[in-house]
Amino acid sequence: MSPQLRPLRKREDMPDFVREALEERGLRGKYDARPPYQRNDYLLWINKVKRDETKQKHLEQMLAELEDGDTYMGMKWKA
Repeated sequence: MSPQLRPLRKREDMPDFVREALEERGLRGKYDARPPYQRNDYLLWINKVKRDETKQKHLEQMLAELEDGDTYMGMKWKA
């Protein structure tokens, strides 16, 4: 019997403030180099919260992890 495949997650839209932050910090290339699942997870993580303060906190963590280059959602990661 074949395993049942999970449906793909909805692809998240990138808010303007995220796009602007990536460009201002010169991190768009590092963001685009990440695997699609990571890019989508970061956007979902930012988009799903309601409070602007929390959105900014998540955005700052994402930017810091992109600058660091070997972290993804608080976990060690290697390209």
